Amino acid sequence: MSGTAGTTETSTTTPPARGSVAEPAERGGLRIDRSVLRRIAEHAADAEPDCVRVRRRVAGLGMGEHGATARVAGPDKQLRIRLDLALRYPAPISVAVGSIRERVRTDLERMADCRVSSVDVTVTALVPHPRAPRVE
Repeated sequence: MSGTAGTTETSTTTPPARGSVAEPAERGGLRIDRSVLRRIAEHAADAEPDCVRVRRRVAGLGMGEHGATARVAGPDKQLRIRLDLALRYPAPISVAVGSIRERVRTDLERMADCRVSSVDVTVTALVPHPRAPRVE
């Protein structure tokens, strides 16, 4: 008779019992792509009432409309956001930009658990309110 008698395999880690939940550190990791962070920032800026969409033109041809454009840099705990956007005229620019900065910060923290160190805003256009048609 050949073989090894009395050997057993033992495991130091046991899987969680059915119905129980593993600790968060044991479940795996989460990585959010930069394009998602960029889109969150753009959506947050576009949600402000004084931020407006403008026509996109390439070589003089109309290519639809666009809202805020964001660029994201830095690590997740110190993101640097650069926004290009158009504002409604005559909105108070400093108040509107302050509100946009705060919304971008809070949305990125709430949705992606990222910390924002700076939000640089470039106002690329001032768009007047559309005028109501005059009745003559």
